[in-house]
Amino acid sequence: MLLLLMAMPLHSAAPATAPRLLQHANVLPLALDGAFSFQKHTIFLNDPAFRREGREPMIDFERDRVNYGALTGAEYSSRYGQYFYFWWRARREADLTVRLEYRQQNLGAYVMAQEVQVLHATGTIETKFQVTGNDYNQEGRVLAWRALLIEDGKIVALRQSYLWY
Repeated sequence: MLLLLMAMPLHSAAPATAPRLLQHANVLPLALDGAFSFQKHTIFLNDPAFRREGREPMIDFERDRVNYGALTGAEYSSRYGQYFYFWWRARREADLTVRLEYRQQNLGAYVMAQEVQVLHATGTIETKFQVTGNDYNQEGRVLAWRALLIEDGKIVALRQSYLWY
């Protein structure tokens, strides 16, 4: 089961719609705009196969937060996966789409994508994505990714992993 989260404004009201999984990530023209930028990103891997106990309290806390409320093995398994957090800034008001494109271990070069619509975005906004449940358990870890801010069908800002090609 793929769970998706919404874009969360930090200091401005920017209504967001629920993220959706795209069947095909279309290619968009690059038109970078200085009014939009990615500020920071974090990625959290919640998988017991990669767990190292007690090395870092903050990582242990994040794992406990993600797994909070899970009682059965199936509930824990549905929360295994990768969690992506992006903080980005819009210096002028715009209707934007935030898209996460990614390649998973068992899919080779096939590109998966999720996106969120953010209307009247302005200021610093946090957007969360997650690849969890069956998508993670069957297709494996995310090996390469890129995050895009899209305005009027054009990429106005991007951030990508070193392995993205």
